[in-house]
Amino acid sequence: MIESSVAAPDAAQLPPPRTHRRRRRSAAMWVLVLPFVVMFALFFVAPIIYAVVQSLFTTRSSGLGFGAPETTFVFLENYVRALSNSDFVASMGRLVLFSVILVPMMVVTALGLALLLDSGKALAPRFFRVLYFAPYGVPGVVATLLWGFLYIPATSPILQVLSSVGVDINPLASGNVLFAIANIALWGFAGYNMVILMAALHAIPSELYEAARMDGASAWSTVWHIKLPLVRPSIILVTVFTIIGTLQLFVEPLVLQPLTTAISSTFTPNLAAYNQAFAQGNPNLAAAMAVIVAALGFVFSFGFLRIVNRKGNRAW
Repeated sequence: MIESSVAAPDAAQLPPPRTHRRRRRSAAMWVLVLPFVVMFALFFVAPIIYAVVQSLFTTRSSGLGFGAPETTFVFLENYVRALSNSDFVASMGRLVLFSVILVPMMVVTALGLALLLDSGKALAPRFFRVLYFAPYGVPGVVATLLWGFLYIPATSPILQVLSSVGVDINPLASGNVLFAIANIALWGFAGYNMVILMAALHAIPSELYEAARMDGASAWSTVWHIKLPLVRPSIILVTVFTIIGTLQLFVEPLVLQPLTTAISSTFTPNLAAYNQAFAQGNPNLAAAMAVIVAALGFVFSFGFLRIVNRKGNRAW
């Protein structure tokens, strides 16, 4: 009987079982993901839960003000009080109007800058890309202070020149202040959104442009039939980011408030919640207002996504 010349493999040299490899991969994945999960839970999920819980309670002083205040569960009473407050309801309408003003301006400006720098005919595109993005690095408080000086006729050289030729403009008047705030937000974030759209434009295969040129397509046809459809997901992303950003409006009106009487302490829902929490001493009502704003942002964002997803297979 002939013995096999091939030695049996040693058990120590055999590859680990598939279940062991899966466990190792799972353990490595959790090691990498766990820090993010912990930070996300502590600094995002926990504050939301805390705000919701606080909005269901109220603090009342006992008797004639003597003794410790009592915390009472009131369920939805704070939400009813918030929605019954005419100033808060007006601030929500003002915020919706601000979104209607800013969102189209932001998307059109960012997309126009991205298409301009991607056209191949722009001079010094790297320089202008950095120039357009630079305002994003300026803190919101500093940017608002700078624009505030430009909005005051006594300190603005632009308004003084316009006034000398008979054009009197007050950007901080009650009818113009929303546009003035939108201009600050547009100046600060258009470059950031432009970078997102430019990254999407650079990911388009160059073969599509060559095929379009061979077919005799004009520059506008290339933009309309190639660039815009392929960067559509990025345009949707920029739009959602802008919608969420408009609902977080707080810094600009807070900084501009001492400069004009058109901005009250309840000018935006976030200002109203801030006023209730720190000026009126009612953090429970402020928590209810904050939850209402968060719910409004959820409705707007997912409502927009639902609309565009229904039109996802349609042409531009």
